[in-house]
Amino acid sequence: MCHMKRLNVRELHHRTGAIVDEVARGDVVVIEKRGVPVAELRPVTRTAKGFPAGRWEYLKKFPKLKGDSGRFISQDRDRA
Repeated sequence: MCHMKRLNVRELHHRTGAIVDEVARGDVVVIEKRGVPVAELRPVTRTAKGFPAGRWEYLKKFPKLKGDSGRFISQDRDRA
């Protein structure tokens, strides 16, 4: 079960390592600045790591381009 905690910016600054450990254990921490919530720290979910299953196989279907990809994108944009 996840526990939500509220901290101010100063406490985050002084206890960063301990707070990160709490988040890694599953807690959610809301960071407040002058009593107003401004950010939320939460554990990273498994779905956020890497590509979804099968994504590399999908990307391998595209041709490999030699040269500057930015130039190709710019040329494609200019054609529209």
